[in-house]
Amino acid sequence: MAITTRAPAPPGGHAGPPGGPPGRGTAWAEGVERLRAAATTEPGRLRIVGAAVAALILCFGTVGVWEMSGRVGAAEDVVGRSQPLSADAASIYRSLADADTTSSNGFLAGGQEPREVRQRYEKDIANASKLLVSAAANTRVDEESRAQISLLSEGLPRYTGLIEQARATNRQGLPLGGAYLRYANEQMTTQLLPAAQRLYEAETRRLYTDHDEARSWPLASIGTGLLALTALAWVQRRNYRRTNRVFNHGLVAATAASLVVLLWLVVGHTVARADLSRARADGQESLKVLNDARIASLQARAGENLTLIARGAVLAEDKKSDKYDVDFTHNMKQLDTGLAAALRLADDQAGRDPLSRAAAGVEQWKTRHAAARESDLKGDYAAARDQVVGNGAHKESSGAAFDTVDASLAQAVAHEQREFTRAARDGLGALDGLMTGAAVLAALGAAAALLGVGRRLSEYR
Repeated sequence: MAITTRAPAPPGGHAGPPGGPPGRGTAWAEGVERLRAAATTEPGRLRIVGAAVAALILCFGTVGVWEMSGRVGAAEDVVGRSQPLSADAASIYRSLADADTTSSNGFLAGGQEPREVRQRYEKDIANASKLLVSAAANTRVDEESRAQISLLSEGLPRYTGLIEQARATNRQGLPLGGAYLRYANEQMTTQLLPAAQRLYEAETRRLYTDHDEARSWPLASIGTGLLALTALAWVQRRNYRRTNRVFNHGLVAATAASLVVLLWLVVGHTVARADLSRARADGQESLKVLNDARIASLQARAGENLTLIARGAVLAEDKKSDKYDVDFTHNMKQLDTGLAAALRLADDQAGRDPLSRAAAGVEQWKTRHAAARESDLKGDYAAARDQVVGNGAHKESSGAAFDTVDASLAQAVAHEQREFTRAARDGLGALDGLMTGAAVLAALGAAAALLGVGRRLSEYR
């Protein structure tokens, strides 16, 4: 009986069908076989080394551009988006608190509300409405922020309606106007101002998140850059040991390009990080303290006015003290604490001067409030009102002291806002051109490495 034998499969391939031609190997297997064969020769090894180094340099450039694009984007958000939104949220709160304070101040003036008081109230409401529209259009997709904006947008018309009802009733000389005003104040303090506070806190958290992202070190870029420089040093050392040539122009150029990118990245980010840290420490932290202090002053003024309007009709939790007078005392303590903190954070005379004026105004305010409160407790309501609101006979009223405090705090806020913007823009400027420069230099470095290896390969032809 005849025995049939099958031809062995070719190296790297597989046997074909019986009686057919030998099978072919896969493209992957053939490529690996060629690479293995090339690696046994010096030209083949040089090609592999050159391709690997060029790929590593390009990888360094790509990672650098990717990481720095995130830092630049976060820094741009700090300057142009999250910080302005945080500032707008604080302005919404201040406008609402000032409107509430102004409405009670106008109510104390009697049926003929002063024109400037009315205009200030209307300006506050218009400013809050405009900023709410802007916040709704510019805030990111965030359920918390949008919920607060919706609550404020719905509640503000109800509040203004109550204020108009209080004014109309007050002009008729009816005591019910005070009840409407107290109810409007309750709506403001229990619904609108807490919503504005939550909006401010949400936007400030987003600002801090962008700030931290912009300041975070590009560790992947630095690591890849060091790896690329190490590989270039190894290739040049290898080239020197085989040829006794100290320099290969292409590899030297690739090393220089990679080193420039790495130094640019480290130095640029270090400068940007320092400027952004200064913006946060010298600007944003001061702004937060000043905003809180200004809000406390507005709430204290509203409490002072409502103490006269309610005339003991609303008691504190102890059921003995006047609620609004207790609120005034509490808010003045917060104001004192805020001013002390702001003075510690102020780093220049331009920032300290308005705070010193505000502190002096607070002391005047306390003294004049105590005098007005004494008149009220003695039953002299007219004198107490004049000492709070002011008139021809009482120009040095507690209201005048409050105006000094509010104007000084506004000046301090404007100064710190300028300081923040200047420092944050300096930080963003330190990153200018880094992404484009890294991409261009990485491409040139990879090309130079290939040319340097190609020059060495030409010696084998």
